[in-house]
Amino acid sequence: MADGDELVIEIEVPGSTEEVWAAVATGPGISSWYVPHLVEERTGGAASASFGPGMDVPGIVSVWDPPRMVRFEGTEDGPGLAFDWSVEPADDDMSIVRLVNSGFGSGDDWNEAFYNAMQTGWTTFFANLRLHLQHFRGQVATPSLAMAPSSSDRGAAWSRVLDALGFDSTPEAGDEFRAAGGTTIAGTIAEVVDGRISMTLTEPAPGTGFVAAEKQGGEQVVVSVWLYLYGDQAEALAAKAYESWTEWLAANV
Repeated sequence: MADGDELVIEIEVPGSTEEVWAAVATGPGISSWYVPHLVEERTGGAASASFGPGMDVPGIVSVWDPPRMVRFEGTEDGPGLAFDWSVEPADDDMSIVRLVNSGFGSGDDWNEAFYNAMQTGWTTFFANLRLHLQHFRGQVATPSLAMAPSSSDRGAAWSRVLDALGFDSTPEAGDEFRAAGGTTIAGTIAEVVDGRISMTLTEPAPGTGFVAAEKQGGEQVVVSVWLYLYGDQAEALAAKAYESWTEWLAANV
């Protein structure tokens, strides 16, 4: 939900407050469901997020209050966003995690396209956070974040990707799948929404992931195959998957 220049998201996820805190406040935890992060675990510590080669975003830890709240803020060299994460206990080994994402500007400086893109993005990543905590709580994943811009509109790009991957035109949660594009990916579909399929993986390694077609500011459509792999071979398999899927996306979207 929106409140002025803030984007506020709150969900219930599996895990104790300590387990969920580790997932949303530490570098290894965040890297296991979002993008690679480095976090100095203290107030005033450095933080950085990597969205791909040459796309590192620096920040600082302005509040560090484990296991309740952490605040990440951008630096003067970044987009100026702030991210307040809080964790509270719920019933039956569940916790409530809340994100307040602010810094989008207001009035003439309001960036609606950026705000909408962030809202869509967080919906995707929160779904992956839930899968991480449900299936791989306490473990650390290696991400493979392949993506490419599309010259088509979002609907056409999404249909093309589904067809090319061999997904049924109407896949459903619970369906098992096997798709060979770059490297082979196989597993079970966890969630289907407009323009995104979230999944748990058995190949190329145990993990989670999603395939998505999203607008990223204005009318630009980006198609992603993002995988989060676990196990002893995860680093090598993730590197291979990134190279293969980046090449495949460039040729197919």
